[in-house]
Amino acid sequence: MRAAVLSAGTVVVREVADPVPGPGQVLVQVRACGICGSDLHFARHGAHMLALDDELATAPGSKRLLGPRVELGRDVYLGHEFAAEVLVAGPGTETPVAEGTLVTSVPVLLASTGTATESIIYSNSTYGGYGEQMLLSAALLLPVPNGLPAHLAALTEPMAVGLHAVNRSAIRPGDGALVLGCGPVGLAVIAALRLAGIGPIVATDYSPTRRALATGMGADVVVDPRQEDGWAAWARTGGGGRLVVFEAIGVPGILNDILRAAPRDTHVVVVGVCMEADAVNPYFGAVKELSIQFVFGYEVEEFASTLRALAEGQIDVTPLVTARIPLEKVSWAFEALSDPEQHCKIIIEP
Repeated sequence: MRAAVLSAGTVVVREVADPVPGPGQVLVQVRACGICGSDLHFARHGAHMLALDDELATAPGSKRLLGPRVELGRDVYLGHEFAAEVLVAGPGTETPVAEGTLVTSVPVLLASTGTATESIIYSNSTYGGYGEQMLLSAALLLPVPNGLPAHLAALTEPMAVGLHAVNRSAIRPGDGALVLGCGPVGLAVIAALRLAGIGPIVATDYSPTRRALATGMGADVVVDPRQEDGWAAWARTGGGGRLVVFEAIGVPGILNDILRAAPRDTHVVVVGVCMEADAVNPYFGAVKELSIQFVFGYEVEEFASTLRALAEGQIDVTPLVTARIPLEKVSWAFEALSDPEQHCKIIIEP
């Protein structure tokens, strides 16, 4: 079969061995796979990400996020935002769905022995969604309901990140939200906030295109921070209750800026993943009694809830899909996604 792989920092399409399902696994035909911003970052800064993962693994009680050590000198398989059609089950495997069913899954592959798992994120051995076929765990399959198209079902994974951030924040109706950054993560947060009945929702981004998408996903007020900062925009809404700020930018300096500018008692939720060392002045947070919470990923139940919300039309992700491409154009897509005015989510359809 064909797969797009990361090789020496470049995405190329290769012929690779067909995957063979073991017990507890199913072989699926990939129908759609989204390109995540983390994939772009890994292509450019994989060595740095792996070094951070190595450092994380040395801490007591911690483990590698990326699973077994990835070797950048070998082909790396990518693709964790996928929807696929079930082809055949492995030996002795009972599946909850029939062959031909469109499914999605959390990006985790249980070993055929059932005693180990590997994340379907970056791997030298486990295929991801950037290929024609892949293996999934039968126990984790979720049928895609209501005829939701594969290219929209593939967005279950990134949208679940937003739901998890909102759930973990413990934000309640009557509270207000300020979302800093309207890339895919920020947009997912906005959609989850709207679904939860939170308002007003204020969002900021430099990109006119992203600001328009934020309005479409449910933000009440969207501003260009060059013209008006988010704090001023929040103040003019007259919103009461507790303010919860969602940092969805993920670059050094942003968190300290938030601590300096946030009103007293603000709760700060860091959902953007900053890969660089950063510094904050604790004085800003202490004197205003701010709280900071870091969030990452999602729970299995949140993934399933997100799929239902997409299939039932509670969240419309159609505007986020700005291109649907074959495998041969993946390298082009990695470059195209650097321009926020042109693209938000590009979907591979192998």
